[in-house]
Amino acid sequence: RTISITFIMGAALAAVAGTLFLMYYGVVVFSDGFVPGVKAFTAAVLGGIGSLPGAVLGGLLIGFIESMWSAYFSIDYKDVAAFSILAIVLIFLPSG
Repeated sequence: RTISITFIMGAALAAVAGTLFLMYYGVVVFSDGFVPGVKAFTAAVLGGIGSLPGAVLGGLLIGFIESMWSAYFSIDYKDVAAFSILAIVLIFLPSG
């Protein structure tokens, strides 16, 4: 029951976010959420799946690494940092 309610609340919040995104930008493309989704997944894997504080720390770490990456490399490639972190973590720590 709790899982169902949580899923419904998440879906409702996603619908509201999608509606606000559409109103602001005027267009929504399916692939718009891919990179943020991968970054969220990377944060969860970094912190350990099922650990909310770990996921928060993982997200902060990803943000910090992207900021440092952007300071030394072109900002166009900052997403490479998140994908690289995900690949490294999954290779060396498959369970997060």
